[in-house]
Amino acid sequence: MKKLRKNNLIKNVAVLLFCFQVSLLIAQKQTTSNFTVVAENTVTSILIDKNDAKVVTIASDIFANDVEKITGKKPIISTKNNQSTPTIIAGTIGKNKWIDDMIAIGKIDVSKIENQWERYSVQIVENPMASLDKTLVVVGSDRRGTAYGILELSRKIGVSPWEWWADVTPEKKESLSLTLEKEVSKSPSVKYRGVFLNDEDWGLQRWAALNYEPEIGDIGPKTYAKVFELLLRLRANTIWPAMHSSTKPFYSYPENKFVADDYAIVIGTSHAEPMLSNINTEWKHDDMGEYRYDTNSETIKSLFTKRVKETAKLEGIYTTGMRGEHDSPMIVGEDDTDAQVSLLERVITDQRAILKKETKKEPKNVPQAFVPYKEVLNYYQSGLKLPEDISLVWTDDNYGYIRQLSNPKEQKRSGGAGVYYHTSYWGRPHDYLWLNSSNPVLMWEEMSKAYELQSRDIWILNCGDIKPHEYNIELFLDMAWNIDYFKESSSIKNHTKNWASREFGEASASKITDVLFENNRLAYIRRPEFMAWSQVEPVTKEGETELTQYHYGDEVSGRIESYQKIIDATENIYNEIPVFRKDAFYQLVYYPVIGASKLNQKWLYSFKNKFTAKQGRQSANAFGTLSEEAYDRITKETDNYNTALKNGKWNHIMTMSPRFLPVFAQPATSNVTNIEKASLGLALEGYQMEVNNKVINSYADVLPVFNSYTNSTYFIDLFANGKGTVNWQAKPKADWILLSESKGTLNANSLEKRIWVSIDWSKIPQGENKKEAPLGHDFQLIPPSFKVNSAIDFISEGKITTIGVSAYNPKFAALNNYKGFVEDKGYVSINAENYTRKKDGKEANWTLFEGMGYTNKVITALPRTATPLVDMEEIKANSPVLEYDFYTFNFGEVEVNLQAVPTHAPYNGIGVRCAVSIDDATPVFVDFETIGRSDEWKENVLKNASVKSAKQIVNKAGKHTLKIWMVDPGVMIDQVLIDLGGWKKSYAFPKETVKK
Repeated sequence: MKKLRKNNLIKNVAVLLFCFQVSLLIAQKQTTSNFTVVAENTVTSILIDKNDAKVVTIASDIFANDVEKITGKKPIISTKNNQSTPTIIAGTIGKNKWIDDMIAIGKIDVSKIENQWERYSVQIVENPMASLDKTLVVVGSDRRGTAYGILELSRKIGVSPWEWWADVTPEKKESLSLTLEKEVSKSPSVKYRGVFLNDEDWGLQRWAALNYEPEIGDIGPKTYAKVFELLLRLRANTIWPAMHSSTKPFYSYPENKFVADDYAIVIGTSHAEPMLSNINTEWKHDDMGEYRYDTNSETIKSLFTKRVKETAKLEGIYTTGMRGEHDSPMIVGEDDTDAQVSLLERVITDQRAILKKETKKEPKNVPQAFVPYKEVLNYYQSGLKLPEDISLVWTDDNYGYIRQLSNPKEQKRSGGAGVYYHTSYWGRPHDYLWLNSSNPVLMWEEMSKAYELQSRDIWILNCGDIKPHEYNIELFLDMAWNIDYFKESSSIKNHTKNWASREFGEASASKITDVLFENNRLAYIRRPEFMAWSQVEPVTKEGETELTQYHYGDEVSGRIESYQKIIDATENIYNEIPVFRKDAFYQLVYYPVIGASKLNQKWLYSFKNKFTAKQGRQSANAFGTLSEEAYDRITKETDNYNTALKNGKWNHIMTMSPRFLPVFAQPATSNVTNIEKASLGLALEGYQMEVNNKVINSYADVLPVFNSYTNSTYFIDLFANGKGTVNWQAKPKADWILLSESKGTLNANSLEKRIWVSIDWSKIPQGENKKEAPLGHDFQLIPPSFKVNSAIDFISEGKITTIGVSAYNPKFAALNNYKGFVEDKGYVSINAENYTRKKDGKEANWTLFEGMGYTNKVITALPRTATPLVDMEEIKANSPVLEYDFYTFNFGEVEVNLQAVPTHAPYNGIGVRCAVSIDDATPVFVDFETIGRSDEWKENVLKNASVKSAKQIVNKAGKHTLKIWMVDPGVMIDQVLIDLGGWKKSYAFPKETVKK
């Protein structure tokens, strides 16, 4: 008996020692281990429990297929432990007996993930049980956590989440192994994360109906299974299904909801689809009457009840409240806000009663959302009483700027908050349904703001047809999964580079990133879909472009050249991409960039055609041809996408003209016919009309004045009038006038030539060192001692045309060693990030964001939770301030124009304001907020810019300092233009006038 007790004591001590050693091992840093997935004669198997969730089987099968695509060998998935090969054990705590056994004996520690939301652990375990030597264990806290853990293995072996949806073919390998430390995932930053399939009429629905799922002719369970697989690979968990009238309602196909449950995907619905219903197609007027709650509530409640009964045992988020049909306001008998609010409160009360009855749960335990979209936001702001447990899902204004977020009181609501965000939109002022033209850094900024202000429960991205929104979908969902990876604006460029490296290799990643960021910058200035200057609701014809062709270096030509550079870069990169990834590159980079570039060039060359035709230039015809060629290139690439790519896999997915709006058509072009013998024509920067050789001292025969302090350059266009060949020669009358070319020939192959005029300031006579004298705003009133005049003779066919050249070249002692901005032609232009000094505030500081704005950089005051400062003395004492030194040659009243990113006030109490002053003047408030869907708001979102001005006094010519003070945190300043009366009409502010 004593011997038995002694043996038991020894056993207990041994067990305690073992447990202590295990605990110590877990507490220490994990060592790296190797696990063989596929070797010459070995293929791992995957051991799962038949009692685990279906999604575990699905994820295991996805991973097994991924292994097979790489190696040609597929792991066996088994529910019985009779394995002798290296094994992966994958399962959910409490649902997998082998995992539960390992937990019980201390082989794995799950204390960090147990009872947590969607977490997983991946680790290699030695001798987990008698028949197994080394095992890779994936354990999830719940069914999705397990699935994410399994699919993390797919990422680790080099399989892209876009393997199927963008044909990112895995690289072939003979063997496959994993080297890893124990990995424990964090809780997702956002609880419900997903996408809204919307405006699917021209892509996803047609593709599914005519190509992928023709057996039902619609987006059905087969298509949704592929969508759900993508969501799992991207660690998403929620979908708002497609809901246009072109698509049958999600629940009209009974299998859809079961496929969603198999993939563990949560179903929600949009702001216009209460209680998981699809009003667009489920509401039948002939049988159900009018869709009005004030007169037909019982019929509406019957629809809600039917849907809740059908979905009560499945995971879903019920949208509460209601709007009208087809994304319209709710119809209410009394046309006043109080009546609308009262009726909406009644709707929500009735909906919650239905939920309680049919789910047998208290409403607070059923996920619900309220989406204050468009007019519903006004109802909420007007005092609508919303139960605390319903999640507030805030929305952007459809163009990427969040309308409102939770105030400090709302941030404490038990239901929390979320965001519904667009990268695709149908509606006024103009759709953007074709390409992914939403700036990813702007999306990061707005979603980071939302997260900072506690919108962390539901994030939904309206991504249209999925394609070509692949990158922004992944970025959005990566932020929702782990926002900690995205602390700085530079995180987005790093993310893009890592994404490009994963998809196309490290060698091309930097070049691809540069192309995409330049494409983003150009789209930020004007989305491709907005290039016709037309609008919708109602649809209007193409309008007059705001881009200037004769001021500031010619904005139209500059944009053409910028797009040509990324076209050339993209085509060069395509040639370098390995063959097995070319189709992926085409979908993820090539088509979106070429499409955006050619849609721009189509319109830009059209603008050139019309402008030059008015001047009678023969080159107008060539510009018209280039516009047509750009249109033809879009057609060619779209046809290739649909019919040739992957042998027609994506046929019907891509439409180059959603809704057939004017912007997608081939613009009409003007034709110039001149049968006279060719002669030389000239057009100068700064003048809308060409030089008239028949008029002596034409108003258009002098270039704008050159300024030594900004080292100005200007262009002269030489063009052929009539048919034939024109030889030309340019002779400056002073050696300080420099020309990019001095002679040439114009003919049918080269109908015009742009030459650039600059000044050799080392040769020009120096102005006298006198007291600064005022200069005319157009520099034509410069005193002789400051202005040097000469000319250029253009000689052709025996005729001489003289173009005047004036240069401003004084020597002011005050500008010796001066670093800052100077007036040029009556204005001072500043990029906001290039401040001379900045001063920190009591609570906030000015911070640089890279990758957005007209210059790809904006500056903002953070944190967003800082207290707004509205008292002038408090502003001067405690507000962070930016200072810009500038020098003027004029004085008097000026307009300080500030261009900001057109964001909205996050909530009442924080606005969109800053303050400006020149020198020691009292700061003047500048407010960028807009009201509703006003004309001002429309202009702002079409330009991605809000321009406001404040009057200030420049009391003398000379040095001054512009100060920009924070009033509200979060305001993003892009550019500044101080107008002394000389700024001409242009779309963007002129380039910076920095002293050279």
